[in-house]
Amino acid sequence: QVQLVESGGGLVQPGGSLRLSCAATGSIFRINTMGWYRQVPGKQRELVATMTSGGTTNYADSVKGRFAISRDNAKNTVYLQMNSLKPEDTAVYYCTLGYGGFRGWGQGTQVTVSS
Repeated sequence: QVQLVESGGGLVQPGGSLRLSCAATGSIFRINTMGWYRQVPGKQRELVATMTSGGTTNYADSVKGRFAISRDNAKNTVYLQMNSLKPEDTAVYYCTLGYGGFRGWGQGTQVTVSS
């Protein structure tokens, strides 16, 4: 059983920064993709950024140049450095891990960008 635990969310002013972390535990296939999605009430969950265990990244256009995803494969941990935050980045951010036909999700962490 795979568990994903996020941390690092909170309240930040526009233009500020936050760093999210997500640690995966359990039986994890070493070749996988970890990443982040976000969701606001009434809207579908959307991709923020993903990174394969081989280092290939994928970003939503809305966060390119502002967010950076990284991971520590030895620790099965993925990070999301969020800079130049905007009010429209406010959402619940979910960590995800996937390989083969499996996809797991964390419980979500709230990020609020407001003055």
